[in-house]
Amino acid sequence: MFRRVLIANRGEIALRILRACKLLGLETVGIYSKADVDSLHLRFADETICVGPSSSQESYLNISNIIGAAEITKSDAIHPGYGFLAENEDFAKACADNGIVFIGPSPQAIALTGNKAEARKAMERAGVPIMPGFSSPEIDESVALREAEKIGFPVLLKASLGGGGKGMRAARNKQELISTLPVVKAEAMAAFGSDEIYIEKFIGQARHIEIQLLGDTHGNMVHLFERDCSIQRRKQKLVEEAPSPAVTPELRERMGEAAVKGALSIGYSGAGTMEFLVDEKGQFYFMEFNARIQVEHPITEMVTGIDIVSEQIKIAMGEKLSFKQNDISLRGHSIECRINAEDHAKDFLPSPGVIEKWSPPSGPHVRVDSHCYAGYRVTPVYDSLLAKLIVHGETREQAIRLMRQALDEFEIEGVENLIEFHRKVMRSRHFIAGDYDTLSVEEKRI
Repeated sequence: MFRRVLIANRGEIALRILRACKLLGLETVGIYSKADVDSLHLRFADETICVGPSSSQESYLNISNIIGAAEITKSDAIHPGYGFLAENEDFAKACADNGIVFIGPSPQAIALTGNKAEARKAMERAGVPIMPGFSSPEIDESVALREAEKIGFPVLLKASLGGGGKGMRAARNKQELISTLPVVKAEAMAAFGSDEIYIEKFIGQARHIEIQLLGDTHGNMVHLFERDCSIQRRKQKLVEEAPSPAVTPELRERMGEAAVKGALSIGYSGAGTMEFLVDEKGQFYFMEFNARIQVEHPITEMVTGIDIVSEQIKIAMGEKLSFKQNDISLRGHSIECRINAEDHAKDFLPSPGVIEKWSPPSGPHVRVDSHCYAGYRVTPVYDSLLAKLIVHGETREQAIRLMRQALDEFEIEGVENLIEFHRKVMRSRHFIAGDYDTLSVEEKRI
């Protein structure tokens, strides 16, 4: 058990974690960089502490500073949120070495799932369907060409330590492979400190479907059904919905069972997400495993009634899951729109600045997860997410109508944002019909 949690993050997820802690009767410590001195979650934390300058490397990614902050504030546990150090094996080890509970999986599980190539092998051993491909610590031009011929073009080159769409590019023929290989390796080295990559078959018109998992330290594991995250640009998610309009009950059951089996095979505990690609024939393939809370977790909470962040914390306390798979059921339909400070008319160009007007929607079945307010300065230093707008309806049709109304009510002035983009998506005939894939935005079908 523990009584005080340091929240090693910023923005909306820091406020979300704080609320879960308060619900469980836990004290909270909010950290911040010098650029985040006006962050909203700091107003409600029991104690706050600065962990460094504006640079992420010197603050939110500085392990020694954060461990020091936990010791100074007598924090018993650390919740890493998503991004930053959430999937950092060294950080999880540092917590354990200093007698601090890391609210997340073990360092071993983080290390395995963090290496996409090794995770792929582990899932294959567990019997989870994987995409045809090839992985090796050393892939040069000749090896890449040989294996791509075996797999069949087009292929996807992916950083082994990658995530968030970085270090990932498609090659449709030999010439593209030759020119793309050094670029992907350079991107991988710059972003993740390793140029190790792997190759797999590229599916163009695919759905990005993920399964939410919760597992305790007593060997119990459940899935909370699926989320459809196919509305993307440059591999970055923009709209998510649960359940997916493309997933049948039979496919849902098979994907859920595969995800649970894969997670159990690596001894996983905590909240995690198994991500799959689903082709036009309804075949699904393992893509990656995210060993953390996901940005889009609220829509799963809306359709299952389960507070995922609170469950994360209780699992870290050593508690058993209070429910079994048969206790969980789908309730209606939920959609999430990510409201970023970006100009979609200029290829989603970031738009930092001061928010002059902030008037979010409200009403039954509408949820806004945000750290913003009028007068808040959106810095170019960090992620551009302003808010997650979530609605829940009895049916998908009702959820779409609710989202349209909520977007029409949402007013933000001072920075460019994606409200108008989402209005167009919610009125797109392809989205309304559930007829979309991961390339729909980039190919302007939506």
